[in-house]
Amino acid sequence: MFETAAGISKLLKSTGNHSRKMVSLTSVELNYLVFRYLNESGFTHAAFALGYEAGINRSPIDGNLVPPAALVTFVQKGLQYLELEANLCNGNADSDEDFSFLQPLDLITKDVNELRQIIKEKKENLQKKQRKDMEKDKEPKRDIAQDGKREKENGKQHIERERDREVMEKDSEQEKEKHLEEKVDGEPVKTHEDVKPDANEDIPEPMDICPAAQSKPVEIPSSDVTILEGHASEVFACAWSPAGSLLASGSGDSTARIWEIPVGLCTSNTEIGPANVLVLKHFKGRTNEKSKDVTTLDWNGVGTLLATGSYDGQARIWTREGELRSTLNKHKGPIFSLKWNKKGDYLLSGSVDKTAIVWDVKTGEWKQQFEFHTAPALDVDWRTNSQFATCSTDSMIYVCKIGENRPIRTFSGHQGEVNAIKWDPSGSLLASCSDDGTAKIWSTKQDKHVHDLKEHAKEIYTIRWSPTGPGTNNPNQQLLLASASFDSTIKLWDVELGKVIYSFDAHREPVYSVAFSPNGEYLASGSLDRSLHIWSMKDGSLVKTYNGSGGIFEVCWNKEGDKIAACFANNTVCVLDFRM
Repeated sequence: MFETAAGISKLLKSTGNHSRKMVSLTSVELNYLVFRYLNESGFTHAAFALGYEAGINRSPIDGNLVPPAALVTFVQKGLQYLELEANLCNGNADSDEDFSFLQPLDLITKDVNELRQIIKEKKENLQKKQRKDMEKDKEPKRDIAQDGKREKENGKQHIERERDREVMEKDSEQEKEKHLEEKVDGEPVKTHEDVKPDANEDIPEPMDICPAAQSKPVEIPSSDVTILEGHASEVFACAWSPAGSLLASGSGDSTARIWEIPVGLCTSNTEIGPANVLVLKHFKGRTNEKSKDVTTLDWNGVGTLLATGSYDGQARIWTREGELRSTLNKHKGPIFSLKWNKKGDYLLSGSVDKTAIVWDVKTGEWKQQFEFHTAPALDVDWRTNSQFATCSTDSMIYVCKIGENRPIRTFSGHQGEVNAIKWDPSGSLLASCSDDGTAKIWSTKQDKHVHDLKEHAKEIYTIRWSPTGPGTNNPNQQLLLASASFDSTIKLWDVELGKVIYSFDAHREPVYSVAFSPNGEYLASGSLDRSLHIWSMKDGSLVKTYNGSGGIFEVCWNKEGDKIAACFANNTVCVLDFRM
């Protein structure tokens, strides 16, 4: 609590709103605190909307000085201040005893004078009650000596009972040891713990994964992790190049970076020098511009070009050598999603301005803008080289085609913001997840969902298909869908039956990202609890885990499946080796 208060004090001092008599709070500071509260509570879309309209990006506040839960702390401190003022102004030297006279709702809805009157009336009523109780209490006092005698007798009896209990426990232990040593047909006698439950008894389903019942996972030590430092703010996105050992990262410091990761084992001693890092600046001049935060990025299919989307509404295309090739400017709001088609001739972007745009990469011009949504577009995903899907905070999903002025398919059914959409490897099924706590699977052959997946208790932030089944490099393995939620769990779904296969419950905070290994045998997950977990798809076990120093926004595997990257809220990117 003291660290939080100190942080808030630094915040106010840093913005020049510090005076001798009292600390005041400006609208700019209040907007920032609300913005932080929304982000910390998982309301990321509401936070983006407030940040965009209130100009949080232009705020002079240093976010590093603002501790977590600052807004809640301010409100609590305010309530405590009113409470204290109301009591002290009544001339009460021992005000702590009177705190119970006030309710939180009173503190919010009534002024100080009304609070004083409430305390005065309740105190008078309490005093009247105490006087009545004293008048009734006229009975003679009990004999102290007699009470002392009884207490001694009770204490003696208590000691004797304790001794008897210890003797009984000792006898019981000896009997148990003797019983275990006995043999029946050459085998030890089974204890109660060894007896298997009856087949008719209700027992947990074998597919529900309880971390406490599993063998302890191997914790990846810090010495086996390469930490990439250089970003000056949170790292929101990361992606491995499909060719070579390049890793891209996008940050709130208005830059993206391309890191050249050395071949071989990752260690804490691995040095990534300036010669191995390309800094892709999204601003001009010497200072960073907060409005140019890099929110999303994606490599083309052959790893020669990197596309980045920014909070300023511009998409940019860079070469793998770090050269800015094109700046795509037509959106009127932040870009949340950016995807290359498989052929690599078109780039698709979705924005807060409610539209999706297809860009012609060769010319650097927009080819078609799709204006079907009535609220911000949160995600986009290609089905083929000319067809794609979009989703929005308006709860709708549209399947579109280049050259068509109307959606070729409309999917409605979610009751909240649709956070993410993904086509399966064959392009026949579309998965979606929403703030309504459900994931749904859709088919282009019908308007109604094929499956409605309802096992999560809170909002589902992201989904991923396994790289298995028809049309993949692992055609003989079952196609699976993973969903990650603010309820801190990951669910693995049987796509044909629409049922949960495994429920992974080891995380303690919202899970923001999941990613399948290229062979489909493992799933990596990253959470705000600072931990990265790796799960086996064969038996659902947690096989490896790494605990970092900040919340994790995204995890991704390299093409070979022997390295995992994770981007953190503490401005770093970590690269881990994975070998079983």
